[in-house]
Amino acid sequence: MPTRAQFDRLFPERIAFYSYEGFVAALAATPGLAASGSAQLRRQEMAAFLAQIAHESDQLRAVREYERANWDHYCRRDPGESCAPGKQYYGRGPIQLSWNYQYLAAGRALGIDLWADPDRVAGDATVAWQTALWYWMTQIGPGRMTAHEAMLRGEGFGETTRSINGALECDKPGDAAIQRKLERRIGFYRQAAELFGAPPGERLAC
Repeated sequence: MPTRAQFDRLFPERIAFYSYEGFVAALAATPGLAASGSAQLRRQEMAAFLAQIAHESDQLRAVREYERANWDHYCRRDPGESCAPGKQYYGRGPIQLSWNYQYLAAGRALGIDLWADPDRVAGDATVAWQTALWYWMTQIGPGRMTAHEAMLRGEGFGETTRSINGALECDKPGDAAIQRKLERRIGFYRQAAELFGAPPGERLAC
């Protein structure tokens, strides 16, 4: 776990919602992050997690997705799926949890109804942190494994990016805007790994 000083150094402009205390409380309630493998691997996984949320939440300055024009675009209506009347499932929290089915699954895992009350992720800091940890530990997303598994298996930081936003950012070497996003993620990871005294390893890009 990072110390308060390390957390402050990584997120010097974070908003009050994302407190160090809230992060610690969520870790206690949702164990598993950076808790397996060698000491170096644990430092690398913590660095990877904090780097990814730094990118996703604009260095812990965004509770809600900035692009309001997209707020009503996250309702998937596959068989057995629906959206609560009047609710929107845009990105919220440290990892920008998105889509109705993700809010439903996260809420079930945490024992709360986030499908009916998605804005709780933007109003309860512990819940916000818990959704990020839940996604990291249990969700494959558009990738091939969870971000947690990617670090444990030595697949590298790039594979965690694939699990979080691979459909939009991976396998697009000719897209300069996408490459800038990937470099931003990698830059955050290098910074965090250096702060924790861990080599970043290989396979940084997805």
